[in-house]
Amino acid sequence: MAAASATADAGAGLRSEFLQVLLSRRRDLQVPLSVEQGSPVKNPLHQKRLWPKEAEPMESCPRKEVENFKEKLVEENFYLITEVGEQGRVPVLLLKFNDPVPKRKPVIVFLHSSYKCKEWLRPLLEGYASRGYICVAIDSRYHGERASNENSYIDALKSAWWNGDTMPFIFDTVWDLIKLGDHLSEREDVDPCRIGITGESLGGMHAWFAAFVDTRYSVIVPIIGVQGFRWAIDNNKWQARVNSIKPLFEEARIDLGKSEIDTEVVEKVWGKIAPGLDSQFDAPCSVPLIAPRPLLLLNGAEDPRCPIAGLEEPSSRASKAYEESGSAEKFMFIAEPGIGHRMTVNMVKEASDWFDRFLQ
Repeated sequence: MAAASATADAGAGLRSEFLQVLLSRRRDLQVPLSVEQGSPVKNPLHQKRLWPKEAEPMESCPRKEVENFKEKLVEENFYLITEVGEQGRVPVLLLKFNDPVPKRKPVIVFLHSSYKCKEWLRPLLEGYASRGYICVAIDSRYHGERASNENSYIDALKSAWWNGDTMPFIFDTVWDLIKLGDHLSEREDVDPCRIGITGESLGGMHAWFAAFVDTRYSVIVPIIGVQGFRWAIDNNKWQARVNSIKPLFEEARIDLGKSEIDTEVVEKVWGKIAPGLDSQFDAPCSVPLIAPRPLLLLNGAEDPRCPIAGLEEPSSRASKAYEESGSAEKFMFIAEPGIGHRMTVNMVKEASDWFDRFLQ
């Protein structure tokens, strides 16, 4: 009991510290949460070209055969106002099955990867909706409806380096997810005790940090998102992650007077745009604090952005935390052999089974 109490106290302390980091960039931006009606997006914005068959894993999502499903599918488009300014207007897409007998249902929040948008996730939303879930997707900061052009996300990252007033890589969208949790918990069609969250790549990182800081997210499945940021720096394995948003690091390199991107540049960038990402909030510290809520980590065994060796300590600590809380069966880490940084059909199936097991 004493160990569990100490762990709970440590978790509360670290969550409070993380919230203070989020608040540090928006103390003058806060407004009461409100909702504005939206409309379907006709031409979703992707900031990078999609590769052939990229949507196939999502399209494999298990679904229940429902007669006249399209006619029975209810779609809501709206905006959550989470703070002052354009980026404080969070576009939300919600799909659910029109149940003739209204009742509170489980919800799953789906989060897209870098350069995509909420509409990209529709195959997953429809698959889960057919099985009785309320399905929600948002555009992360500077993506989708929150982007004005194909350079919006990279431009925002560069601006964060120069001005230090935003955290567009991960943390600012986590603030939106806390506010989304507020909204979902107040809806009459939602069971507030059954709110799941998942995402791919950047979306997996959003799911990880949202679940760490907000315990209302009760079942969590980050897909190719969790990594050890400090481990990558200490073991010279940061290159693949850096290359995914390289213009930001080139901007910092030039500003720091360096001839090439090195460990110092990487550390300074994380410190500026995501304080604590490679230290107190890194995976070894934050992932175990998700216990005892069901957590499934899905990664590729050959993923250079999320090296498996860098997940040994986080997964070991998480396993211990789940065992100490008497919920060892609620944690699983699967590294799919031969797979790099991509979501697979197997991952979609594993995630589906996990939600059905713990959220239905």
